[in-house]
Amino acid sequence: MSVAAKICGLLTPEAVAAATAGGARFVGFVFFPPSPRNLSPAQAAPLIRGVPAGVTRVGVFVDPDDDLLKRVLAAAPLDLIQLHGEETPDRVAQIKQRFGKPTMKAIKIAGESDLAAAPRYYEVADWLMFDARPPKDATRPGGNALAFDWQLLRARTWPLPWMLSGGLTAVNVADAARVSRATVVDVSSGVESAPGVKDLAKIRAFLAAVGTL
Repeated sequence: MSVAAKICGLLTPEAVAAATAGGARFVGFVFFPPSPRNLSPAQAAPLIRGVPAGVTRVGVFVDPDDDLLKRVLAAAPLDLIQLHGEETPDRVAQIKQRFGKPTMKAIKIAGESDLAAAPRYYEVADWLMFDARPPKDATRPGGNALAFDWQLLRARTWPLPWMLSGGLTAVNVADAARVSRATVVDVSSGVESAPGVKDLAKIRAFLAAVGTL
């Protein structure tokens, strides 16, 4: 089973270079002010334009309004819009139609009942992401270094391509992929030395671990 990786929350040219040189198939850029990984459209533009051809450029948004999406897309060419908030299926469909970009909807998982949200997005999203549900006092919906029970995904099949996220590191990503049967894994805090500070050695180690799968 071949597994691809997404390195998310990139802030510097060095981190982008480490991700793409190491074989990341997806790179993510966050547009959400409460996040330590937040970028303005102007900050993101040169990073995103510098991504090599063949690597999917993902913009991460949390309940974005049209104005933010318009400003980001005017500044930087994104290939995929990741929606990580409480966006309804109607809103996902609206964003996809209005901006002409494929969309990925994050489904936040704490227990098996949370998987019931996924089918609502089958007709409107192009991708799903399964991420750990944040704690109640969290200030952001992802990047909290939390994992969930990967066994919950093992027995399921999904009609859309999907990514596994939440608490992944170079140490556990092989187990995570094996147990969940994920073919794409997403990491952000698991390759950082501090919130928002990407560790280039950790990026390389994560991608090396994924490369063995």
